[in-house]
Amino acid sequence: MNSDLRQSITNIQRRTFLGQACRGIGGLALTSLLAPAAASAADKWKGVITKPQVTPKAKRVIFLVMAGGPSHLELYDNKPTLAKLNGQPMPESVTRGQPIAQLQGAKLTCLGPQWRFKKHGKSGLEMNELFTHLPTVADDLCIVRSMKTEAINHDPAHTFMNTGSSVSGRPSMGAWLTYGLGSEAEDLPGFVVMTSSRGGQMQPIASRMWGPGFLPGRFQGVHLRGQGDPVLYLTNPAGVDAAKQKDVIDAVTQLNQVHNGVVDDPEIATRIAQYEMAFKMQTSVPALMDLSQEPKAVLESYGAKAGDGSFASNCLLARRLAQRGVRFIQLYNRDWDHHGGVKDGIKQKVEEVDRPLAALIKDLKRLGMFDDTLIVCAGEFGRTPMSQGGNGRDHHMKGFSIWLAGGGIKGGVTHGATDEFGYNAVENVVEVFDLHATMLHLLGIDHERLTFRFQGRDYRLTDVHGKVVKEILA
Repeated sequence: MNSDLRQSITNIQRRTFLGQACRGIGGLALTSLLAPAAASAADKWKGVITKPQVTPKAKRVIFLVMAGGPSHLELYDNKPTLAKLNGQPMPESVTRGQPIAQLQGAKLTCLGPQWRFKKHGKSGLEMNELFTHLPTVADDLCIVRSMKTEAINHDPAHTFMNTGSSVSGRPSMGAWLTYGLGSEAEDLPGFVVMTSSRGGQMQPIASRMWGPGFLPGRFQGVHLRGQGDPVLYLTNPAGVDAAKQKDVIDAVTQLNQVHNGVVDDPEIATRIAQYEMAFKMQTSVPALMDLSQEPKAVLESYGAKAGDGSFASNCLLARRLAQRGVRFIQLYNRDWDHHGGVKDGIKQKVEEVDRPLAALIKDLKRLGMFDDTLIVCAGEFGRTPMSQGGNGRDHHMKGFSIWLAGGGIKGGVTHGATDEFGYNAVENVVEVFDLHATMLHLLGIDHERLTFRFQGRDYRLTDVHGKVVKEILA
């Protein structure tokens, strides 16, 4: 038998086998389509962690990203010494050999805090005098003043904060969380992202910040838009009703299941799940975005107006998403990149976020959800104690502030400190890996045990680093 004939017989045998297998898989697919509710329930991702690895305190996370690098020196970290040295040369002993973004080679001059600070609550928590609403929940906040990161420019710093690596391609923290725990939402994604801005100096935000990396695609964040269609192509075209749309989804699902039976590709299973989720979202998302049923007092507390895409509306939508079982909700508020005009810039931003931040905490309390919702408010880095252009501040990675609340966090406390200039984190330093480890811990996950094998190595969100910051836990 010559080689060509032998190959032809082999190909026929292979086609026969695959054809018979496809008919079998097709029958199974048809059976599942005849009972779509049962199939969807069976296919719902429940997470790889079947029981808590540590005692959980939180069920979900609302991660508030003040994108652009908010100045800790104008918000949460009062520095009287820096104020006294305003306009004087920055001591070279502090900055020698340190990474600086745009001030390399420039004369470094101290710029004191541009606003005064006030103490609030029984705890005496200190923050910018411009805040009027956030101080009413001061005793619920834990301000960490000793954060540091490993990247000094926006894109790698956002990537590092989201994924634990400044190099793109790793899964985002929301993807890790939904992979580990699944979601309680029936008709919404487990990981949702929203963005807002007032049109100031904005740095680009890439969708890979909420991407799945090497995890299956079903764990990526879904971007909901606050204006226009919340999701692109959510609305059916003219002449296509829900029944016709369901017919298409069912047919596509059947074809994908048949194909998956042949090639066994995890991304096909992801595609099936995403088509089904997209169909559910055509009903659930418009209902989610409809704020008309919210009490007037609640809308006023946030300063929210339906469909305006503001940070206030997004905060209210975050609470609604949390109510519906979404596991990880991430809000990006942009325009915090104050290379110039930091005093006026901070005033505008505080006016924008002050009311909704306080309202979100109070609203979660009203609904009995505050104690099991972890709230994190952080930028990708802070700002320099040295001036840029006389009235602005450059990027800074060596020390900055964030705050946490709810979900197992001790309220009314500060943790860590920077030096007298606000330059270096010097007391109880908290790395991004530590923040990730603490977040996972509060959700019942041992950060060293949530892993995914990729290219011959077990990866995790905290890589080979990270420790739980036990001092801030309630």
